[in-house]
Amino acid sequence: MSASRSLDGASLRASAFALREGQDYVAAERLFAAGSAALPNDAALAFGLAQTRYELGHDAADLFARAESLVPNHPDIVRNHALALISEGRQAEARDLLESRLARHPDWLDGHKALATLNWTSGDKTGFTDHLAAACRAMPHAQPLWMAWFGNLAQARAWLAAEQVLDEAERHLGALPAIEVSRLFVAVESEAADAQARIDSTAQYRGDIASLCRIRHALRRGEPHRAEAEALPLTSGASAALYWPYLSLAWRLLNDPRAQWLDRPDELIRTFDCGWSTEELENLARTLRALHTAQEPYIEQSVRGGTQTDRSVLLRHEPALQDIKARLLDLMRDYIGSLPPHDPGHPLLSAPRAGRLPITGSWSVRLASQGYNVPHTHAMGWLSTAFYVALPDPERMGQPPAGHIAFGAPPVELGLDLEPYRTIAPLAGRLAVFPSTMWHGTVPFDEGERLVIAFDIGKPTKP
Repeated sequence: MSASRSLDGASLRASAFALREGQDYVAAERLFAAGSAALPNDAALAFGLAQTRYELGHDAADLFARAESLVPNHPDIVRNHALALISEGRQAEARDLLESRLARHPDWLDGHKALATLNWTSGDKTGFTDHLAAACRAMPHAQPLWMAWFGNLAQARAWLAAEQVLDEAERHLGALPAIEVSRLFVAVESEAADAQARIDSTAQYRGDIASLCRIRHALRRGEPHRAEAEALPLTSGASAALYWPYLSLAWRLLNDPRAQWLDRPDELIRTFDCGWSTEELENLARTLRALHTAQEPYIEQSVRGGTQTDRSVLLRHEPALQDIKARLLDLMRDYIGSLPPHDPGHPLLSAPRAGRLPITGSWSVRLASQGYNVPHTHAMGWLSTAFYVALPDPERMGQPPAGHIAFGAPPVELGLDLEPYRTIAPLAGRLAVFPSTMWHGTVPFDEGERLVIAFDIGKPTKP
C-alpha cells in the first residue's frame, strides 16, 4: 500500500468521524465508504461504515460481520452486529450470535442487555432473563451480573422475582450497599409495608437511585417538604435533569411560586404547524409504519398499547425523514428564538441559544386503540417534542381529551392530587414543543391509530 493511499485513508477517517459527530450521517457514510476502499483492513473505518449505515436505516449486518473479521470478538461490534440482524428481521441469527458470545463471555453486560431486550420485544415476558440467571449462577461472585438481572426484573415490575434475585445475590456476595439500595427500590416502588423502615435504614447511602426513592416515597406519603429538601440540592449536580421534575411536583403541592418559575406552562409549551400537505404527511406515515416491527414496546419505555421504533428516526436516510427533520429543526429554532430572557438558575433558560441543535434521541410511537404513554420526562434532553403524523378520525378518537398530550400530570403511581397544566389536542402536522423536565403523557383514545414522531434536542453546541 502506498504512503499516499494510507494518508488519504487516514484523512477520510478523520473527516468521516467529524461528520458523524455533527450528525451528518449521509455525508459521513460516503467518506467511510471511500476510506474503507482505500484502507480495506482498517477496523475503525469498517466499524464506522457499518455503524453509520445501520443508523441511517440501511442493511448493515454483513458490514458488521466484515468489521468483526478485522477485530474478532470486539464487544461493541458484536452487539451492534446483533442489533443490525434484528433490524433486518434476522432475529434467530441475532439470538445465536448473542448466545454464542455469552457462552464464552458470561460477564458481557451489554450482550445480556441486548438479548433480554430481544426476548422481551419478541413477546417473552417470563423467561426473558433466563440467560442472566445462568450467568449469575456460573459466576456467583460477579456483582454486576446480579444487578443486571435484578434491574431487568425491576423494570418489568416483577417485584417478587426481583426480591428473590437479591436474596440469592446476598447469599453469595453478602449485604452489599448495592443490594441494600436495590431492596429499598423494590420496597418503595411496590409500596411495601416496610418502605419507610427501608428509607430509615439506608439514609447513609447517596446516589440517584437512593435519592429518587426517598423523593418518590416522600411524595407518596404527602410530605412534599421532604421531597423538596432531598431534590433541591441535587439540581446543581450532574444528574440535575432527574430532579427538576420532582421539584416541580413538590413546589406545586406546597403552593410555592417557584413551580411557575420552573414550568411556565403558558410560555414554554407551544405548538407549531409544519406546513406539510396531506399527501406529504401520508407519505411520511407510510415510511414510519414500515419501521414498527417489534411485537412489544421496549421494557424501559413509556408506551402502553403500542410500539416504539429503534434507532433515531430523524437520522435515517429515507427522503421523507430527511425532509421532515429539516423542517422540524427550523421550527425548533423558531421556538428557541422566542424563549423568555436568559435566567442563570433555570434548567432551560440558562443555556446558550446559538449553535447547532443536536438530536439526542428521536423515535416514532404508534399507538392502537386505548393506547397511551404514562407520564414521564426526558432526562437526556433539553427540549422535547411530539409531532403528529397520522390520527384517527375525530369520531373514532373519542370525547376530548381522548388522545391529547397532557402536561404536568404526575405519575399515577404517586397518587398526587395534581391536575395537568393543560392538554393539547393532536392534529396531523402539528408540533408540540416543551421543556424536557416537564411531566407529560397521553390520554387513551377509543380506536384507530395514533402515529407520532418524538424527539429530544440537547443544548445548542458550537457548529
